[in-house]
Amino acid sequence: MLAVVAAVLFGLALLFELAGISVQVITSSLLVTAGLLCLALYFAGVGSRQVTYRRRTRR
Repeated sequence: MLAVVAAVLFGLALLFELAGISVQVITSSLLVTAGLLCLALYFAGVGSRQVTYRRRTRR
């Protein structure tokens, strides 16, 4: 999920850069930084669901 968010942020940054858009504090460099943060969290394993079920045995 974080990788998809990063891809969207990178796409928005590209559009902002190509169109020369800058909305007050939202610039293309801010979007690139946010995208890199999402990728770093994705590679660190944050947000990945790894559910393990242990079967209880009766004694």
